[in-house]
Amino acid sequence: MTPSDESWGPYPLILAGAVVAVVVTLLVDPRWGGFTLGGAVMVAAALRFAGYGGQLAVRSRKTDVVTLGVFGFVLVLTSLLLGNNELKALIMSLFAR
Repeated sequence: MTPSDESWGPYPLILAGAVVAVVVTLLVDPRWGGFTLGGAVMVAAALRFAGYGGQLAVRSRKTDVVTLGVFGFVLVLTSLLLGNNELKALIMSLFAR
């Protein structure tokens, strides 16, 4: 495969989302930046699930979708927990015995 035949697919869109997330983290608030980055990663999972591979296709489709989806969900959840003590206490109580 020559470099001109290589398909970038949705990779530039996800990369732009990651850049926006870093800018939001630096200029606005780390909570919103983490939320934005998690959203961009979950968009990557949805695009990979829909069949748009390009440079996002690293492993099998199932592995990519699960990995990106879980990582994006954890980023969003962590960003929501940064400023919400009640939600943090609720989640921690689920793991307490």
